Amino acid sequence: MSIKLIDQLKYKFTCYKLTGLSRMANVRITVVKKLTNTDLIDRYGKDVKPQCGLFNVGDEFIVKDLGMPEGFCSWAWADVQRDVAVLALGGNFSWIKEEGIGITSCTDGFRPVIFKLERVEE
Repeated sequence: MSIKLIDQLKYKFTCYKLTGLSRMANVRITVVKKLTNTDLIDRYGKDVKPQCGLFNVGDEFIVKDLGMPEGFCSWAWADVQRDVAVLALGGNFSWIKEEGIGITSCTDGFRPVIFKLERVEE
């Protein structure tokens, strides 16, 4: 990743507390919950499976250099990569109790998957 892009990402996330990492950290993504909105599926869905079949609770992925991990859903990645970047660049979320942690989800309105993000400090 180019220095220019890293600088742009740091600027974009100035609303988050940056800890001044000298390098980009890895981020662990863990599937913590799978939800099903059956009322919405029943009303609006057409041939919708009741839960995401790609992930299981407890699945873990490691993000290196802000690249999508192998086997990760590209649609979910589009939703969570911004939050992953915040943690990888040393940022924290003011609404999360513990630094280096994030909770995020994919935006599938019928069957969202909830992910815990953890900055991996070496």
